[in-house]
Amino acid sequence: MPLPRFIAVIDIGKTNAKVVLIDSHTKRQLAARSTPNSVRQDGPYPHADVERLWAFMLESLSALQVEHGVDGISITTHGATAALLAGDQLALPVLDYEFSGPQETTDSYGAARPDFIETLSPRLPNGLNIGAQLFWQQQRFATQFASVTQILTYPQYWAWRLSGVMASEVTSLGCHSDLWAPEKADFSSLVQQQDWRDLFPAVRPAASVLGPIKPEIAVTTGLRAETPVTCGIHDSNASLLPHLGSHEEPFTILSTGTWAIAMTVGGDTSHLDPARDSLANVDAFGRPVPTARFMGGREFDMLAPNAETPSAADIDAVIAGDVQALPSFMAGVGPFPTHVGCWTGNPDALSPGARTAAVSLYLALVTQTCLSLCGLGQQIIIEGPLARNGLYASALARLTGVPVQASGDATGTGLGASMLFGGAAGSATGTAVAPLEHAGFDAYAARWRARLA
Repeated sequence: MPLPRFIAVIDIGKTNAKVVLIDSHTKRQLAARSTPNSVRQDGPYPHADVERLWAFMLESLSALQVEHGVDGISITTHGATAALLAGDQLALPVLDYEFSGPQETTDSYGAARPDFIETLSPRLPNGLNIGAQLFWQQQRFATQFASVTQILTYPQYWAWRLSGVMASEVTSLGCHSDLWAPEKADFSSLVQQQDWRDLFPAVRPAASVLGPIKPEIAVTTGLRAETPVTCGIHDSNASLLPHLGSHEEPFTILSTGTWAIAMTVGGDTSHLDPARDSLANVDAFGRPVPTARFMGGREFDMLAPNAETPSAADIDAVIAGDVQALPSFMAGVGPFPTHVGCWTGNPDALSPGARTAAVSLYLALVTQTCLSLCGLGQQIIIEGPLARNGLYASALARLTGVPVQASGDATGTGLGASMLFGGAAGSATGTAVAPLEHAGFDAYAARWRARLA
């Protein structure tokens, strides 16, 4: 199939949903539309507002068709999410992975789930393991679960709604789900044990085209009836895709959004610590990639609600005054899952710029800790919102001692998802980041680490 020129990427992040248009010839983003990804609180449990997202997608595709034309549709979403279908309807709402309901079956699920050595997936809180979601839903809503005919991971749910074709895909199955065994490249023993295997459609490559859009979608949006739809990909792996085969291994991609996710391609999975939120993701080619992560974007928004670009004086005030944030402000995740977040002083006394500086340095220090778990590559490429945080990037360059690049991709995932249709690897561009030069920063970092020892 010829490479489509104008590719609409549906990008469902945990905080925001976007539809961006990528020119596959220039690798540039031409347009973008965004909406908050709100969680509904009605029904049996908190869940995704899939019908509002669906309306947003269709409206965005229609507008992009009028403005530029759309030649293909690709899909990327956050992980730890699945849709349970009974025929062509949802058997149960699409569960919000931050909901604590699956904790109700923690003990029985803990006895049923595979060992880390099989799945390279740690036991995570709430619904962050899809296996834990399914296990809880099967017990808590037995009648509805008995009606389930198909289980679709989240990108493939939207691909099905657009194309009418069902598929499974390894980047979402391999995203700390407990459902996939990366070394076997097959479903895990949990799936067999719980008799879920027949509920998953056949596995298709992320880059496969499932089919054209359904006729009614063409009518609604004005897109051509033959507009192709890809199978779709997990969002962190979308950030990874443009770099595969284009850098000397090992190298680290830092995909940021609600989560900050460090993935070291060509790294060693043997040093992962399941108790510290380090695991293996599975890339678009089915290969395990050592990964460590924390909710960096969520913590930034929480700790610096009135963010302002810090001045040199702001940075100096924070470092000289030893103002530090200590992890973790999101319990149960990241490399310090049991440590309760706190400040060394009163953050409310800081100016917006100084507070932003302190939070940016905090995120860089936690990121360095993540890299000690998943392995430090010969270079680091930052994707997504944190690529625009100059202090964070320069502090990370100083802390790690390896070259750091800040990606120019505005979404961090759009380019990679568009490349599911093809296109040359290595087309992602970035800006080299100079290491932070401050006489007191090395000692500041040493004190931060000592406080956590």
